[in-house]
Amino acid sequence: MHPSEVLFQGKHMPVSIPVCDHYAGSEKLMHKSIALQQELGPVFDITLDCEDGASAGNEEGHARLVASIIAGESNRFQRIGARVHDLSHPDFEQDLAIICEGAAKRLAYLVLPKVDGIADVTRALGIINRYATQNGRDNLPIHVLIETHGALADVQAIAALPQVECLSFGIMDFVSAHNGAIPGSAMRSPGQFTHPLVMRAKLEIAAACHAHGKAPSHNVTTEIKDSAIVAGDANRAAAEFAYTRMWSIHPDQIKPILKAFAPRSSEVTEAANILTAAQAVQWGPIQYNGRLHDRASYRYYWTILQRAKASGMPLPESVGSLL
Repeated sequence: MHPSEVLFQGKHMPVSIPVCDHYAGSEKLMHKSIALQQELGPVFDITLDCEDGASAGNEEGHARLVASIIAGESNRFQRIGARVHDLSHPDFEQDLAIICEGAAKRLAYLVLPKVDGIADVTRALGIINRYATQNGRDNLPIHVLIETHGALADVQAIAALPQVECLSFGIMDFVSAHNGAIPGSAMRSPGQFTHPLVMRAKLEIAAACHAHGKAPSHNVTTEIKDSAIVAGDANRAAAEFAYTRMWSIHPDQIKPILKAFAPRSSEVTEAANILTAAQAVQWGPIQYNGRLHDRASYRYYWTILQRAKASGMPLPESVGSLL
């Protein structure tokens, strides 16, 4: 049996996807992002944006552009997804029809924005699956944006849906939905990590994801010129709020996010040593550096190796059979 089957038997095994989700709206930025992905490898995802990326009146043309890029040869790693218009938008089904017809089999995931609760998500899934299945794709992974009161209220139920792979926090729409009761400073640091209602939303999303083995994706940092702010936000998202993924809106944000979400080299080495020793005794208890370890701690160290892999870190040769 694969180590993941042994360690997570009867439990939710965490989704393992790249730790950075980079959004691109214009054709120029799409191609620039893909060039960087080809340089760095599949250590970050690219989301081509139909919701905010399409100019008014050009929604159909933009969706066709997105489909052609995803279906094209430049999508070397098949780690490119798309954000479609929201369920209530007149172009929602048009986005689905065009993208699924042109690129369903090479699409990494679809991002569903502005849902108002579990009913919206299940209704959208029915429509998405109809178009995807017609074009030869079953169980297309769905990423759901949590940015409304209703979505936050239903976050556990949304995270429990098998087809949902990731929940993302849409901080700006969430703050705006409070009609001025939350100050604008809570959309950025340090306020986004200290305002009680924003903290509550972030924590509930992360908790729901971890309860159901999904990836919680932290909101964007709007500061694009100061990499130290991006790095600080990413470090706090990972260390204090248990997020395993984060949005990027500028190529310069990608590397600080990758670094922040990667485990330390010493942790990777320790995890490799412990799991290799555990595998040698068929996953029974072991002692390592004077401490007892069993399957409870093995699960933790296995996720360390998964995080390292998702961040593009070099891994010891000994872990090849573990991943």
